[in-house]
Amino acid sequence: MNDFREVIDDSDKKDASSSGEAEEFTLVSQEVKEEKGTEKEEEYEDICYICRRPEHVAGKMIKIPSDICICQDCMQKTFDGMNGSGFSMDDVMGMPPFGRGNKIPNISMINLSDLQGMIPGSQRVKKKKKSEEAQPLFDLKKIPAPHKIKASLDEYIVGQEQAKKVMSVAVYNHYKRIASDRKDDVEIEKSNMLMIGPTGCGKTYMVKTLAKLLDVPLAITDATSLTEAGYIGDDIESVVSKLLAAAGNDVDRAEQGIIFIDEIDKIAKKRNANQRDVSGESVQQGMLKLLEGAEVEVPVGASSKNAMVPMTTINTKNILFICGGAFPELSEIIKERLNKQSSIGFGSTLKDEYDKDENLLSKVTVEDVRKFGMIPEFLGRLPILFTLEALTIDTLVQILKEPKNAIVKQYTKLLAMDEVKLVFEDEALYAIAEKAKEKKVGARALRAVIEELMLDIMYEIPKDDNIGMVTITRDYVEKTGGPLINLRGSFGIAADHLQPALP
Repeated sequence: MNDFREVIDDSDKKDASSSGEAEEFTLVSQEVKEEKGTEKEEEYEDICYICRRPEHVAGKMIKIPSDICICQDCMQKTFDGMNGSGFSMDDVMGMPPFGRGNKIPNISMINLSDLQGMIPGSQRVKKKKKSEEAQPLFDLKKIPAPHKIKASLDEYIVGQEQAKKVMSVAVYNHYKRIASDRKDDVEIEKSNMLMIGPTGCGKTYMVKTLAKLLDVPLAITDATSLTEAGYIGDDIESVVSKLLAAAGNDVDRAEQGIIFIDEIDKIAKKRNANQRDVSGESVQQGMLKLLEGAEVEVPVGASSKNAMVPMTTINTKNILFICGGAFPELSEIIKERLNKQSSIGFGSTLKDEYDKDENLLSKVTVEDVRKFGMIPEFLGRLPILFTLEALTIDTLVQILKEPKNAIVKQYTKLLAMDEVKLVFEDEALYAIAEKAKEKKVGARALRAVIEELMLDIMYEIPKDDNIGMVTITRDYVEKTGGPLINLRGSFGIAADHLQPALP
């Protein structure tokens, strides 16, 4: 019996030792996880759970159990509220874990561990680097020279030589301005840009391509949803909030970024002055401080300010603003000005001389844009004004086949997945460009024309495994014939003779 007890005691000791080892192992693994977690947590500022202000705004945080942070102001307000309702610090000290009593009714229903993770990662701001550890604001070697920026843009964008040159120089000079020292008291001013061009000429696409080439945060937004503060819509500071999100909530990196505001012509001053203009002139006036450079409070991870969203301060002094718009009816203002200059006397020109001029916008002046509805203070903060050319038929043909992601190359790749070769004749490309030109919506019409053109081909080709090549002809584009079909190992035949017939 004693021997049996000894065996049981030995087994209990082994179980205890093994469980102890397991506990030690779990403790070590938890410590490793906590160390990894703290490394990530140290990158971000603490945010007050009550007022949602980050640490650099609210001051040092008070940490309570379950990793909940509360700023000193909110903690003081909480104590003041408790004292006003009849509770005191003596009552709080009587609560667990300070004492055994629980004098506040129903306080046991609150579980602080349930409050963890209530602030999402998209609303957390990264800490600013300390002065002794801070790196130089910007490394100019990371930004390519203007000719290299333009060469990269040429791979994706056809034409618009002047616009690409202006944008390349402006971006390069902007980052030279950030990297420059101020020892000689010469401060370089910011060169914000205003680009004007007809719809579909490549304004937005040019900026998107620029964002891919440069390793800088870039936010693309439009002005159609912007309204004056206090009205339904996005606040003006929301454009900076989008840049902060693009920079990974890193304030230092966001303060060196680029903001492109599209559809800027939609905030022009309204002609009807009988009603309050909350989305026109008011928005222009609200944007003046952003363009010039000022410290603004922006919501983190949201487009509007509210009590549940943390706020942070961003200085827009080193943020480059690019504004773009189609400015419809601006050509009529330019035409009216030019006709007044040349319609008097024997040497005057006809009034309809400029009616067929597609590049009439290239003759724009600041005064014309002011008459359109942009206030002088707004235009004064956009010193670089340039226009984009209207797309000709030859340019549309180049857009179809030359860029890296040309539409013809996209459809060629789609059919290549079915082991079918797709060929466009040059005459067919010109016919597609002519049809797109008639729609008067720029390069966007090319996609619409080809989608309609390729619908039946993309539907019928996978049915027949014998088809090896499809040639798009001008007759097929003009709907007077069909495409040329090559069967595998045979000569080309007209698609009309195939079953099922292709239109």
